[in-house]
Order: sequence, then structure tokens, then C-alpha cells
Amino acid sequence: MKKFTLNVATRLALLSSVFLSGHAMAQDNLIDYADVFELEYAAKPQVHPNEPYLLYERRSQDIQSDSTRTNLWQVNLDGSGHQPLLSGKDSYRMPRFSPDGKRLAYVSGVEGSNQLYVRWLDSGHTARVTNLEHSPRSISWSPDGKSLAFSMFTPIASSGLFKEMPKKPKGANWAGTATYIDSTYYRGDGRGYVADGFNHIYVVPAEGGTPRKVTQGDFHFGGPINWSKDGKTLIVDGDLNKDWELRSRLSEIYAINVKDGKVTNLTNRPGPDENPVLSPNGKKIAYLRYDDKKLASQNYHLFVMDSDGSDGVDLTPSLDRNIGNVQWAKNGKGLYFSYADHGQQQIGYVNLKGKFSETDIKLGGQSLGRPYTSGEYTLAPDGLVVYTGANPTRPADLFVQNRRGKATSLTQLNEDLFAHKEVSAVKSITVESSVDKTAIEAWYVLPPGFDASKKYPLILEIHGGPHAAYGPNFSMEVQLMAAKGYVVVWANPRGSTSYGEDFANTIHHNYPSEDYNDLMDVVDGVINKGFINKDQLFVTGGSGGGTLTAWIIGKTDRFKAAVVAKPVINWMSFSLTADMYAYASQYWMPGMPWEHSEHLWKHSPLSLVGNVTTPTMLLTGEQDYRTPMSETEQYYQALRLQKVESALVKIKKAGHGIAARPSNLIQKIGNIVAWFERYKS
Repeated sequence: MKKFTLNVATRLALLSSVFLSGHAMAQDNLIDYADVFELEYAAKPQVHPNEPYLLYERRSQDIQSDSTRTNLWQVNLDGSGHQPLLSGKDSYRMPRFSPDGKRLAYVSGVEGSNQLYVRWLDSGHTARVTNLEHSPRSISWSPDGKSLAFSMFTPIASSGLFKEMPKKPKGANWAGTATYIDSTYYRGDGRGYVADGFNHIYVVPAEGGTPRKVTQGDFHFGGPINWSKDGKTLIVDGDLNKDWELRSRLSEIYAINVKDGKVTNLTNRPGPDENPVLSPNGKKIAYLRYDDKKLASQNYHLFVMDSDGSDGVDLTPSLDRNIGNVQWAKNGKGLYFSYADHGQQQIGYVNLKGKFSETDIKLGGQSLGRPYTSGEYTLAPDGLVVYTGANPTRPADLFVQNRRGKATSLTQLNEDLFAHKEVSAVKSITVESSVDKTAIEAWYVLPPGFDASKKYPLILEIHGGPHAAYGPNFSMEVQLMAAKGYVVVWANPRGSTSYGEDFANTIHHNYPSEDYNDLMDVVDGVINKGFINKDQLFVTGGSGGGTLTAWIIGKTDRFKAAVVAKPVINWMSFSLTADMYAYASQYWMPGMPWEHSEHLWKHSPLSLVGNVTTPTMLLTGEQDYRTPMSETEQYYQALRLQKVESALVKIKKAGHGIAARPSNLIQKIGNIVAWFERYKS
């Protein structure tokens, strides 16, 4: 190698440039708002039935369309051969291998609307299979590979009662025809006002043709679609009760004859029976079930019955955790499933005799905004498990674990973004509740360049639900707050899931309540570590976390400022304006709201607004039908009447899930931090 030297002038110039750019370089090492558009994560892995590779959805943020783009990538099970299969500015999703592994079905909007396509993997040739009016879901190949089943929203004709409207003169500019609504479920968050119609099951030839509607009636059919081994029957879930709109947690499992659409009940009882999964030999059906006690939080159990619906057996009677994503072991001798435990999503296994085994696989990384539990997995031959791995400092990557428990990384989707940046590590803390000495788990991050001899401002970030769980999971919101110089703490107070039904239901018909005390105990626990400025405490949360934030500032003035995001402020008004009113009135409330107005007011943050002195920002999506904008505006107007320093932020084109658009996630976090910075002295 050729040697060279620098003269004195050159060395001085370089040193000067280093000193002058030191601040800029340090800033370049910190996460910033623009990095939200660079995030990627893995989802929906699908292992080839005969070859040692898998496909997955690679999800990235599109800065031009302000949305999440989904492409299909493949990678070998040893980590080699990572490459795109279907990639570009359009989205490709829901990959499903044919039974023989020679074709791939998927959904794409590459030609405008979302349609079903089939790709021949050996040649790369692709056929558009459908010409649908609405997006297909739950794709499922028939056992012989000749047909594809899918579910799809199917509109029905609707008309109003009024039939005597005068004829509009030519060229007249009238307001339009009035919308006539006579259904219980007429609008939904993320959907707006819904069209009249139902989810039905269709079957279409795999080489293309006219889809045939298999199910009939004014009912919804859905869940995973299972073909019987002989291809004559589809097994799905739904609710064929005439009062299905008021039975928000009830469902049954049905066998549908593919030829004539005849429906046979496989379950019939007062409780949810759903998500059926047929065994490899077709003789058993696994499904999820619980006995409906009208509790706010209820955990599913894993049942197995014969394919005719007889001899149902509970395989998890003692597992006090909520179960999901059930998959049969390849040999049919047991089942895998995911469940949340102490704020962490993980995988369990149970054999057909009910013997439960834990695995050491931790899932995560698919909740980009806040540190909620998340994650997916799938099974591969030879006992391999492919999963989205939990990493507190990275969004989801794919991993594969063998029978001996050795895990191998298959992807590193965000190293180009994070490898040269300082990402805050997640630390854990457990405090004893001052209410009843219950252990309350929490986590926190320290700002980059943390100095234990200094005092830092603290942000308490509260999860929604309220029956949900945070954990030691990646969160861009938390990381950005830390990068701005804050210690951020989040917790699972009473009412959170992943600790059993009793813990979750300590707030049943009693929310908010002592969860407030749990959160204050967590704040005190972090303060006791000695690096928090007690005069610089801030609080925020979204949805149920927004409700608790408003409750907190009605109880104490210890926080310098607060941001109340998409809250419930008045349970009485929420109960009759939210999209989930049929559910909330039965499970979250002791009865119909007009019969329990005193109870609802007692737990409404609006009842405490007269105590509030904390500067408060309100933040909600303009299209939020879950916790409608009217909740936010009530509280804002009450604060203004109280002459409390306050502001109202309306997020454009956002429903309850503000983070659905990357720019809105940035605006949410940015407004929260800017409000706190205003009161940080």
C-alpha cells in the first residue's frame, strides 16, 4: 500500500473541520423525525412446502404516498439468497404457496384495484385471476390446487324510505341524496361510514375465471378459510344469529358445502368459537373459545374437536394468558400458538393430551409507534420455527430457530439506518403498588450520552386499551423522545393484559381507578434512581392512555405539562358516539348508559376538569370514530373555560390509528415533544 503524509497546514485544516463540525456530527448520530420514513420491518413469513426458503412481506415507508409499501422478498432458511421476488412502488402482499409449491397466489394493486394473482414460480409468468370490486382477503388454496377461496365484502342494494323526491331540473346543483341508515353498525374507525353489505366466501379457478359466491344471507363469514381434505367443504367462522350486530363477541364455526353452500353448525353455544384451523390429516379442528362472562378482558382457550364438531377438548385450561395465531405441528401431534406474558409476545406448544411447553422464542418489532406487544411466526420442516424477533432497538427482522434452540438471523432490514446512530437501550424496573403491594412492571430508556451525575426530564407514556400490554419492545416514539433529551418510562398498570384475567379485570367497571396509583408508583420508582429532575415531569398517552392522562392531571399537579391523545373524556357521550358502542355498553359498562349515568360520570376525566391546572395539549385524528373528536373537543372547551393553558391538535386524514401514515406519526410525536419543550425550563 502506498504511504503518504499530510503537511502541517492540511492537518490543521482537518482538525479545524472536525472541531467545527463536531456538533453536527453528534446530531447525525441521533435519531430524528425524518428517520421514520426509513423504517422497514418483516411480516407474514410463508415457508415453501418443499424447498428450504421462505417469502415474507417487506414493509417500508413510502415518503411520496405517505403510506406503508409492502413488497414480497425471499430468503433461504440458512440466511442466504436474500432477494426481491415482487418489488416496486406498488404493494404485493398476502403470499400463499400452492399445495405443490409450484405457484404463488398473492394480492396486488399493481393494475389499480386490489386483485388476486397467481405466479408460476419456475417461469415467473403471472396471471390475473380476478376482476373484483372489493379487496380479497384470507386466500386459501384447494387441496388439488385447482381453486382458490377468499373472503370479500359484498355490497347490497340499499334505498331510503322517501320515494317522492321531485325531479331535479337539468343543470340544477342540488346537495345530493340523503343517506338512509337502519343498521346498528353503520360506521367504523378506519372505514368511515360503511356501505351496506356483508363479508362472504368466494371460490375462483386458480387459472382465472368468474368467482362464485359460496355463502349466502345477510351475515358475515370470515376467519381463516380451511378446505376439507376432499375439497368439498370450507370451514370458517361467523354468526348467523339475526341479532349478530348486538352480539359483538359471539361467533360459531361452520362447515360450508362448496357445491351448494349448505351450512352446518360445528359449534353452537353462548360464547365465541372462532379461528378454526384444520389438522394436517383433516380429522381435527383447533379453534379458540371462551365462556362469555361479559368481562372487559377475557382470555381465549385453545380447543380441539373432531372435524364433525364433536368431542371438543380444552387443551389449555390452566394457561391464564390470551392465545392467538394457532398452527398445527407438521406431524399433527400438537399445536403451536402465540401468547403475551409479562409484556412480551412468545410462542408456546401443547400436545393433544394437554401438556404445555414454553419456548424461549420472543416475538416483536411490528408496532413501530409505541412499545406494544406484537410479532408473528410460522413453522418450517424439520422442527424449524421462523419468526419476527423481539429487539428493543430494532423493528422486526426474521429469525429461524432449530430444534436445539439455536436461532439464526435471516434479515437485518434496518442496519443501514441504525448501525451508525445511538439507539437507547431499554431497561426494566418493577415497583410495588402502594394500593395492594402488587408488582407493577415498567421499562425506561435513557437519553443518548446519559450522564448519571445530571438530572433529566421524564416523560411517562401510558398505553391504551385499556386491556393491552407494553413491553421491552421497539418504539420509534420512545426513541425519538429519548433522542430529544428525555428519560421515557412506560408501564403495565393494573388492567393490562399478559398477567392473567384477574389482573386485567381489577379495573372491570372501575376504570380509571387505582391504575392511577400504579402509574404514580412507577414514576416515583424512576425518580428514586437519582437522575430525574422532579420539577420536570411530563405525561402523555393515547386512547386509554389519553383517558388516564386526563385523569392524572385531574388528580395531581405534579406534572409540568401533559398531552392527552385521542381520549375518552366523558363515558356517557362516548357510549353513544363511538363505533364500538354495542360492545362497550355490554362489556365495559354495568348496563345501558342512561341507567348508570352516575357511575359513568364518576369515572369520566371530565368530572375532574375543575381541578386541572396543568398546561394540556389535546391531540386526535380528525377521522377518529373509536374515540371521536367530540371527546377531545369537550375537554378542550372545558379547559378553556377554566383558563388552563391548552391547545388542540387535529391530525389530518387520521383515524384512531394515527401512526398509519408515517407523516402523522411524526406530527404526533413532534407536537408532543414541542409542547413539553415549551414548558421545560
